[in-house]
Amino acid sequence: MAKQKKEKKRQNSGYFKEVRSELKKVTFPSFKSVMKYTLATLLFCGILVVFFLGMNLLLSLVKGMF
Repeated sequence: MAKQKKEKKRQNSGYFKEVRSELKKVTFPSFKSVMKYTLATLLFCGILVVFFLGMNLLLSLVKGMF
């Protein structure tokens, strides 16, 4: 039983060493790039909102003619 615990502990420590080494390789985006992509996303969503509102208005006008 004690041997299994030691073996399991050894496996976990190897896992956490690998996780730590992988996290050191991660590069996080700068604040400037995060803001740029956030603005682009919000702008794109706004364009889609305007498009679908316009289509809804146009189709309701067409439906009202008939």
